Amino acid sequence: MKIAFFETEDWEQEIIKRELKSHELAFFNRHFEEKDVSRLQDTDILAVFIYSKITKNVINKLPNLKMIAAMSTGYDNIDVEHCRKKGILVANVPAYGENTVAEHTFALILALSRKLFPSIKRTHELQMFETDEGLRGFDLKGKIIGIIGLGNIGKHVARIAKGFEMKILACTRHPDKNLVRELGIKIVSFDSVLRNSDIISLHVPYCKETHHMVDKNAISKMKHGAILVNTARGGVVDTDALVKGLETGKIAGAALDVLEGENEIKEEKQLLHRKFRESVKRVMLNDHLLMKMNNVIITPHNAFNSKEALLRIINTTIENIIQFSKKRVKNKV
Repeated sequence: MKIAFFETEDWEQEIIKRELKSHELAFFNRHFEEKDVSRLQDTDILAVFIYSKITKNVINKLPNLKMIAAMSTGYDNIDVEHCRKKGILVANVPAYGENTVAEHTFALILALSRKLFPSIKRTHELQMFETDEGLRGFDLKGKIIGIIGLGNIGKHVARIAKGFEMKILACTRHPDKNLVRELGIKIVSFDSVLRNSDIISLHVPYCKETHHMVDKNAISKMKHGAILVNTARGGVVDTDALVKGLETGKIAGAALDVLEGENEIKEEKQLLHRKFRESVKRVMLNDHLLMKMNNVIITPHNAFNSKEALLRIINTTIENIIQFSKKRVKNKV
Protein backbone atom coordinates (compact mmCIF):
# COMPACT_ATOMS: atom_id res chain seq x y z
CA MET A 1 0.00 0.00 0.00
CA LYS A 2 1.02 3.61 -0.56
CA ILE A 3 1.08 5.50 2.74
CA ALA A 4 1.76 9.19 3.32
CA PHE A 5 2.83 10.37 6.78
CA PHE A 6 2.55 14.01 7.78
CA GLU A 7 3.91 15.85 10.84
CA THR A 8 6.46 13.18 11.69
CA GLU A 9 9.91 13.58 13.23
CA ASP A 10 13.05 11.84 12.02
CA TRP A 11 13.10 9.29 14.86
CA GLU A 12 9.48 8.37 14.13
CA GLN A 13 10.22 7.93 10.44
CA GLU A 14 13.01 5.46 11.21
CA ILE A 15 10.62 3.27 13.21
CA ILE A 16 7.91 3.50 10.54
CA LYS A 17 10.36 2.52 7.79
CA ARG A 18 11.44 -0.51 9.78
CA GLU A 19 7.96 -1.71 10.72
CA LEU A 20 6.20 -0.95 7.43
CA LYS A 21 9.02 -1.82 5.05
CA SER A 22 6.73 -3.79 2.75
CA HIS A 23 4.74 -0.64 1.94
CA GLU A 24 5.55 2.36 -0.23
CA LEU A 25 6.08 5.24 2.19
CA ALA A 26 6.20 9.02 1.83
CA PHE A 27 7.10 11.40 4.67
CA PHE A 28 6.41 15.08 5.26
CA ASN A 29 7.73 16.91 8.32
CA ARG A 30 5.03 19.55 7.99
CA HIS A 31 1.24 19.37 8.23
CA PHE A 32 -0.95 18.41 5.27
CA GLU A 33 -1.98 21.20 2.90
CA GLU A 34 -4.60 21.02 0.18
CA LYS A 35 -1.92 21.62 -2.44
CA ASP A 36 -0.56 18.14 -1.57
CA VAL A 37 -3.63 16.48 -3.11
CA SER A 38 -2.09 16.40 -6.59
CA ARG A 39 0.86 14.28 -5.49
CA LEU A 40 -1.26 11.91 -3.40
CA GLN A 41 -3.72 10.72 -6.03
CA ASP A 42 -2.76 7.07 -5.63
CA THR A 43 -2.31 7.17 -1.83
CA ASP A 44 -4.15 4.43 0.08
CA ILE A 45 -3.54 5.65 3.62
CA LEU A 46 -2.99 9.08 5.15
CA ALA A 47 -1.37 9.30 8.60
CA VAL A 48 -1.76 12.74 10.18
CA PHE A 49 -1.53 14.70 13.42
CA ILE A 50 -4.03 17.37 14.54
CA TYR A 51 -2.70 20.24 12.42
CA SER A 52 -3.53 18.42 9.18
CA LYS A 53 -7.10 19.32 8.20
CA ILE A 54 -8.66 16.50 6.20
CA THR A 55 -11.89 18.04 4.95
CA LYS A 56 -14.71 16.74 2.79
CA ASN A 57 -13.19 18.54 -0.17
CA VAL A 58 -9.79 16.91 0.40
CA ILE A 59 -11.33 13.47 0.80
CA ASN A 60 -13.26 13.83 -2.47
CA LYS A 61 -10.04 14.67 -4.30
CA LEU A 62 -8.24 11.51 -3.14
CA PRO A 63 -9.92 8.73 -5.16
CA ASN A 64 -7.75 5.91 -3.83
CA LEU A 65 -7.95 6.82 -0.14
CA LYS A 66 -9.02 3.87 2.03
CA MET A 67 -7.85 4.80 5.53
CA ILE A 68 -6.87 7.81 7.63
CA ALA A 69 -4.65 7.03 10.63
CA ALA A 70 -4.94 9.79 13.23
CA MET A 71 -1.69 9.92 15.19
CA SER A 72 -3.56 11.35 18.14
CA THR A 73 -6.46 10.66 20.47
CA GLY A 74 -8.53 13.50 19.05
CA TYR A 75 -9.72 13.49 15.45
CA ASP A 76 -11.78 16.63 14.98
CA ASN A 77 -9.35 17.68 12.24
CA ILE A 78 -10.85 14.91 10.09
CA ASP A 79 -14.32 14.86 8.52
CA VAL A 80 -15.13 11.48 10.02
CA GLU A 81 -18.77 11.53 8.94
CA HIS A 82 -17.85 11.99 5.29
CA CYS A 83 -15.25 9.23 5.60
CA ARG A 84 -17.97 6.88 6.82
CA LYS A 85 -20.14 7.74 3.84
CA LYS A 86 -17.22 7.01 1.52
CA GLY A 87 -16.28 3.78 3.30
CA ILE A 88 -12.94 5.18 4.49
CA LEU A 89 -11.72 3.90 7.85
CA VAL A 90 -10.55 6.41 10.45
CA ALA A 91 -8.52 4.97 13.32
CA ASN A 92 -6.93 6.82 16.23
CA VAL A 93 -4.65 6.34 19.27
CA PRO A 94 -7.19 5.98 22.08
CA ALA A 95 -4.65 6.09 24.91
CA TYR A 96 -0.91 6.36 25.34
CA GLY A 97 0.05 8.07 28.59
CA GLU A 98 -2.11 6.84 31.45
CA ASN A 99 0.67 5.48 33.63
CA THR A 100 3.02 8.24 32.42
CA VAL A 101 0.81 11.04 33.76
CA ALA A 102 0.05 9.07 36.93
CA GLU A 103 3.75 8.65 37.65
CA HIS A 104 4.30 12.38 37.16
CA THR A 105 1.39 13.05 39.50
CA PHE A 106 3.17 11.17 42.26
CA ALA A 107 6.46 12.84 41.43
CA LEU A 108 4.70 16.12 42.16
CA ILE A 109 3.08 14.79 45.33
CA LEU A 110 6.43 13.53 46.62
CA ALA A 111 8.13 16.79 45.69
CA LEU A 112 5.69 18.62 47.95
CA SER A 113 5.45 16.06 50.74
CA ARG A 114 9.24 15.74 51.12
CA LYS A 115 10.07 19.37 50.25
CA LEU A 116 12.36 18.35 47.41
CA PHE A 117 12.47 21.75 45.73
CA PRO A 118 13.73 23.70 48.78
CA SER A 119 16.05 20.80 49.65
CA ILE A 120 17.67 20.89 46.22
CA LYS A 121 17.79 24.67 46.27
CA ARG A 122 19.62 24.58 49.60
CA THR A 123 22.30 22.19 48.36
CA HIS A 124 22.68 23.34 44.75
CA GLU A 125 22.21 27.10 45.05
CA LEU A 126 23.10 27.86 48.66
CA GLN A 127 25.71 25.08 48.87
CA MET A 128 24.50 24.12 52.34
CA PHE A 129 24.52 20.45 53.28
CA GLU A 130 22.37 20.54 56.42
CA THR A 131 18.75 19.89 57.28
CA ASP A 132 16.36 21.38 59.81
CA GLU A 133 12.66 21.75 60.56
CA GLY A 134 12.27 23.94 57.46
CA LEU A 135 12.77 20.86 55.30
CA ARG A 136 10.59 18.57 57.38
CA GLY A 137 7.99 16.82 55.23
CA PHE A 138 5.28 14.25 55.87
CA ASP A 139 4.62 10.60 55.09
CA LEU A 140 2.10 9.49 52.50
CA LYS A 141 1.33 6.26 54.36
CA GLY A 142 -2.05 6.52 56.03
CA LYS A 143 -2.96 9.80 54.33
CA ILE A 144 -6.21 10.16 52.40
CA ILE A 145 -5.91 10.88 48.72
CA GLY A 146 -9.02 12.07 46.91
CA ILE A 147 -9.07 11.33 43.19
CA ILE A 148 -11.42 13.41 41.06
CA GLY A 149 -12.02 11.36 37.93
CA LEU A 150 -11.27 7.64 38.04
CA GLY A 151 -10.65 7.16 34.34
CA ASN A 152 -7.56 5.64 32.75
CA ILE A 153 -5.14 8.04 34.46
CA GLY A 154 -7.05 8.16 37.75
CA LYS A 155 -6.97 4.36 37.95
CA HIS A 156 -3.18 4.35 37.70
CA VAL A 157 -2.97 7.06 40.37
CA ALA A 158 -5.10 4.86 42.63
CA ARG A 159 -2.83 1.86 42.07
CA ILE A 160 0.25 3.88 42.96
CA ALA A 161 -1.50 5.33 46.02
CA LYS A 162 -2.27 1.80 47.17
CA GLY A 163 1.44 1.01 46.99
CA PHE A 164 2.11 3.90 49.35
CA GLU A 165 -0.53 2.47 51.74
CA MET A 166 -2.76 5.50 51.36
CA LYS A 167 -6.50 5.55 51.88
CA ILE A 168 -8.30 6.26 48.62
CA LEU A 169 -11.44 8.29 48.04
CA ALA A 170 -12.70 8.83 44.52
CA CYS A 171 -15.40 10.81 42.78
CA THR A 172 -16.28 9.38 39.38
CA ARG A 173 -19.29 8.90 37.12
CA HIS A 174 -18.48 5.35 36.07
CA PRO A 175 -16.64 3.44 38.80
CA ASP A 176 -14.79 0.27 37.87
CA LYS A 177 -16.29 -2.16 40.40
CA ASN A 178 -13.43 -4.62 40.14
CA LEU A 179 -10.80 -1.92 40.68
CA VAL A 180 -12.78 -0.41 43.56
CA ARG A 181 -12.91 -3.80 45.25
CA GLU A 182 -9.27 -4.64 44.48
CA LEU A 183 -7.84 -1.39 45.84
CA GLY A 184 -10.38 -0.71 48.56
CA ILE A 185 -11.43 2.58 46.99
CA LYS A 186 -14.35 4.40 48.58
CA ILE A 187 -16.58 6.06 45.98
CA VAL A 188 -17.96 9.30 47.39
CA SER A 189 -19.38 12.65 46.30
CA PHE A 190 -17.28 15.57 45.11
CA ASP A 191 -17.98 17.43 48.36
CA SER A 192 -16.94 14.43 50.40
CA VAL A 193 -13.60 14.25 48.58
CA LEU A 194 -13.05 17.93 49.30
CA ARG A 195 -13.90 17.66 53.00
CA ASN A 196 -11.93 14.52 53.80
CA SER A 197 -8.83 14.40 51.61
CA ASP A 198 -5.31 15.32 52.65
CA ILE A 199 -4.30 15.35 48.98
CA ILE A 200 -6.69 16.03 46.10
CA SER A 201 -5.64 14.97 42.59
CA LEU A 202 -7.56 16.10 39.52
CA HIS A 203 -8.00 13.80 36.51
CA VAL A 204 -10.99 15.09 34.56
CA PRO A 205 -11.25 16.46 31.00
CA TYR A 206 -11.77 20.16 30.49
CA CYS A 207 -15.29 21.02 29.35
CA LYS A 208 -18.18 23.29 30.29
CA GLU A 209 -19.12 21.06 33.23
CA THR A 210 -15.59 20.99 34.69
CA HIS A 211 -14.67 24.64 34.13
CA HIS A 212 -13.55 26.02 37.52
CA MET A 213 -14.89 22.97 39.34
CA VAL A 214 -12.31 23.83 41.99
CA ASP A 215 -13.43 27.37 42.76
CA LYS A 216 -13.77 29.53 45.88
CA ASN A 217 -16.74 27.49 47.09
CA ALA A 218 -14.97 24.15 46.57
CA ILE A 219 -11.80 25.35 48.28
CA SER A 220 -13.81 26.53 51.28
CA LYS A 221 -14.96 22.93 51.77
CA MET A 222 -11.45 21.46 51.66
CA LYS A 223 -9.69 20.16 54.73
CA HIS A 224 -7.47 22.90 56.15
CA GLY A 225 -3.89 22.35 55.00
CA ALA A 226 -4.76 20.03 52.12
CA ILE A 227 -2.63 19.74 48.98
CA LEU A 228 -4.03 20.18 45.48
CA VAL A 229 -2.50 18.43 42.47
CA ASN A 230 -3.58 19.21 38.90
CA THR A 231 -2.23 17.27 35.93
CA ALA A 232 -5.52 17.53 34.01
CA ARG A 233 -6.25 20.95 32.49
CA GLY A 234 -5.62 24.42 33.88
CA GLY A 235 -9.18 25.64 33.47
CA VAL A 236 -10.48 23.03 35.91
CA VAL A 237 -9.15 25.25 38.71
CA ASP A 238 -10.07 28.90 39.32
CA THR A 239 -6.61 30.44 39.59
CA ASP A 240 -7.71 33.45 41.65
CA ALA A 241 -9.42 31.20 44.18
CA LEU A 242 -6.39 28.92 44.31
CA VAL A 243 -4.04 31.83 44.98
CA LYS A 244 -6.25 33.06 47.84
CA GLY A 245 -6.46 29.54 49.25
CA LEU A 246 -2.67 29.26 49.21
CA GLU A 247 -2.16 32.71 50.71
CA THR A 248 -4.50 32.00 53.64
CA GLY A 249 -3.08 28.55 54.31
CA LYS A 250 -6.37 26.82 53.55
CA ILE A 251 -4.35 24.99 50.91
CA ALA A 252 -0.89 24.07 52.18
CA GLY A 253 0.56 23.54 48.74
CA ALA A 254 -0.25 23.04 45.08
CA ALA A 255 1.52 20.96 42.44
CA LEU A 256 0.54 21.85 38.90
CA ASP A 257 1.50 20.56 35.49
CA VAL A 258 -1.11 22.79 33.82
CA LEU A 259 -2.07 26.45 34.06
CA GLU A 260 -5.23 28.30 33.30
CA GLY A 261 -4.94 29.97 29.91
CA GLU A 262 -3.62 26.98 27.98
CA ASN A 263 -7.02 25.38 27.33
CA GLU A 264 -6.56 25.56 23.56
CA ILE A 265 -4.37 22.48 23.92
CA LYS A 266 -6.14 19.44 22.48
CA GLU A 267 -3.34 16.89 22.47
CA GLU A 268 -0.37 16.71 24.82
CA LYS A 269 1.95 15.85 21.93
CA GLN A 270 0.93 19.21 20.46
CA LEU A 271 3.19 20.82 23.08
CA LEU A 272 6.25 19.37 21.31
CA HIS A 273 5.16 20.67 17.93
CA ARG A 274 7.08 23.62 16.52
CA LYS A 275 3.90 25.29 15.34
CA PHE A 276 2.50 25.28 18.87
CA ARG A 277 5.70 26.42 20.54
CA GLU A 278 5.88 29.40 18.22
CA SER A 279 2.41 30.48 19.34
CA VAL A 280 2.97 30.19 23.10
CA LYS A 281 2.88 33.50 24.92
CA ARG A 282 5.69 33.48 27.47
CA VAL A 283 4.04 36.33 29.33
CA MET A 284 1.53 33.76 30.63
CA LEU A 285 4.32 32.27 32.73
CA ASN A 286 6.15 35.48 33.54
CA ASP A 287 3.06 37.17 34.90
CA HIS A 288 1.43 34.15 36.48
CA LEU A 289 0.95 34.72 40.21
CA LEU A 290 1.44 31.06 41.02
CA MET A 291 4.99 31.17 39.66
CA LYS A 292 5.98 33.45 42.52
CA MET A 293 4.61 31.35 45.38
CA ASN A 294 6.97 29.23 47.50
CA ASN A 295 4.33 26.60 48.30
CA VAL A 296 3.65 25.88 44.63
CA ILE A 297 5.47 23.54 42.26
CA ILE A 298 4.83 24.01 38.54
CA THR A 299 6.05 21.82 35.69
CA PRO A 300 5.51 22.93 32.06
CA HIS A 301 2.73 20.52 31.03
CA ASN A 302 5.34 17.79 30.95
CA ALA A 303 3.47 14.91 32.61
CA PHE A 304 2.88 13.14 29.29
CA ASN A 305 6.43 13.56 28.04
CA SER A 306 8.19 10.22 28.36
CA LYS A 307 9.98 8.25 25.65
CA GLU A 308 7.61 5.34 26.20
CA ALA A 309 4.44 7.43 25.86
CA LEU A 310 5.53 9.00 22.58
CA LEU A 311 6.63 5.61 21.32
CA ARG A 312 3.18 4.22 22.10
CA ILE A 313 1.63 6.83 19.81
CA ILE A 314 3.70 5.78 16.82
CA ASN A 315 3.46 2.05 17.62
CA THR A 316 -0.33 2.22 17.91
CA THR A 317 -0.53 4.08 14.60
CA ILE A 318 1.65 1.43 12.95
CA GLU A 319 -0.43 -1.38 14.42
CA ASN A 320 -3.64 0.26 13.18
CA ILE A 321 -2.19 0.34 9.67
CA ILE A 322 -0.89 -3.24 9.82
CA GLN A 323 -4.27 -4.53 10.94
CA PHE A 324 -6.01 -2.61 8.17
CA SER A 325 -3.63 -4.09 5.60
CA LYS A 326 -4.74 -7.51 6.86
CA LYS A 327 -8.40 -6.50 6.39
CA ARG A 328 -8.93 -6.12 10.13
CA VAL A 329 -10.17 -3.09 12.01
CA LYS A 330 -8.52 -1.69 15.13
CA ASN A 331 -9.25 1.53 17.04
CA LYS A 332 -11.96 2.65 14.64
CA VAL A 333 -13.56 5.99 15.54
